[in-house]
Amino acid sequence: MSARVDRIRDRLAAAFAPLELAVDDESHRHVGHAGARDGRGHFRVRVVSAAFSGQAPLARHRAVYAALGDLMQTDIHALAIDARAPGEG
Repeated sequence: MSARVDRIRDRLAAAFAPLELAVDDESHRHVGHAGARDGRGHFRVRVVSAAFSGQAPLARHRAVYAALGDLMQTDIHALAIDARAPGEG
């Protein structure tokens, strides 16, 4: 597992105490992509947490971005987010 994946996982785990957390590095699918040239990566996350209960999808995404903080500027170029409350499909 890459150091970037570890940093993303650590931040999300600390912010949301998730029941489920998956972080996938999809950077290899974007080699040569203009956004990948600066060295930042493409990631997909799935977070299932009670912290998302009652939140709209946009609020969930904003919470994930906030939890990742500066990683959005230094390590992450693109991020696909699946943020759910427990019991949601």
